[in-house]
Amino acid sequence: MDNSFVLAITCSLQRLLISYAIAVVIGVAVGILMGKYKVIDETVGSLIVGLQSIPSVVWLPLALLWFGMNEKAIIFITSLGGTWTMIVNTDTGVKSVPPIILRAARTMGAKGTKLFWHVVIPAAVPSIITGMRLAWAFAWRALMAGELLSSGTGLGQILMMGRNLSDMSQIVAVMIIIGMIGCLVDNLMFKKVELNIRRRWGLLIV
Repeated sequence: MDNSFVLAITCSLQRLLISYAIAVVIGVAVGILMGKYKVIDETVGSLIVGLQSIPSVVWLPLALLWFGMNEKAIIFITSLGGTWTMIVNTDTGVKSVPPIILRAARTMGAKGTKLFWHVVIPAAVPSIITGMRLAWAFAWRALMAGELLSSGTGLGQILMMGRNLSDMSQIVAVMIIIGMIGCLVDNLMFKKVELNIRRRWGLLIV
């Protein structure tokens, strides 16, 4: 692997980390608001479902008009790739708290804001972690799509360069690298975190 591949991987991962952080922050915040306030769920919820069905790459022309062909456009596309999944999973986690847990908390004096932040949110953590895992995968895919159709440095640009040069070995090498990075991150980080959370919450079936 020469320096061009190392540089491309570094640039792609930097974009992904920034975009992923944005997606998690926005996704968790909006998901919690949707789960807590019915009016927000009824107004924003339907819109989120519609936006989730739109492939991230479809937003690229709009991103190019807004930001130009630069880093901001790619980060915008990549962030959208993970945001919708993060919102839906957080919202689902908040709404899926078992009623018996809520009743038990109320009998011990928890209510209102205290009930929500100290009982509902912790109970929603397994679903939020699953959302983070899925958001990473969707953001990774969106990043590759954005890099394929933009300029600069990254694995997507290296892939397009291989296509333009009809270099099959370069194309296959980039595809393998993309797959390996995705598998490594999922198995070494997210899968272990998700298993630990589910085991701690008693949700792991042995």
